Amino acid sequence: MRHPAPITPGPGQESVWDYPRPPRVEPTSDRVVVRLGGEVIADTTSAVRVLETSHPPVYYLPASDFAPGALTRTTGSSMCEFKGRAAYFDVHGRDTTVPRAGWTYPTPEPGFGELLDRVAIYPAEMDSCEVAGERVQAQAGDFYGGWITSRVVGPFKGEPGTLGW
Repeated sequence: MRHPAPITPGPGQESVWDYPRPPRVEPTSDRVVVRLGGEVIADTTSAVRVLETSHPPVYYLPASDFAPGALTRTTGSSMCEFKGRAAYFDVHGRDTTVPRAGWTYPTPEPGFGELLDRVAIYPAEMDSCEVAGERVQAQAGDFYGGWITSRVVGPFKGEPGTLGW
């Protein structure tokens, strides 16, 4: 199945169709803030973005930049052909717990060492996620966990009918 034509990026924007496959890990100094249960559970300027063709960036935050008690390791794992085996976290904010809303790569594959000791969060499961003061829109679906801002254009994988892209 062919994807629709990529949207031409405007000034200061990136097309997800220019991202590589296999993905690339890129540091960002943008401030990233995650809120759950009405409180800030993570705040960092030391995130990295994973950039992969057709996907909005996935932000990985240093585990040390999460509030104490915000992450609890849980059971289960999944496998990424590029990054390796993921482990999951339940994410907590005040009186709210979201099961398996965060993940990490305890032993990332070669080329993805920057993900060690970092945690990605499904933005759809949080009160809000922000990048450089802009509220993130979650990538459609419940598989990829991409963060959509005004700086990226698609079309994005994840919507119904995009599995074959």
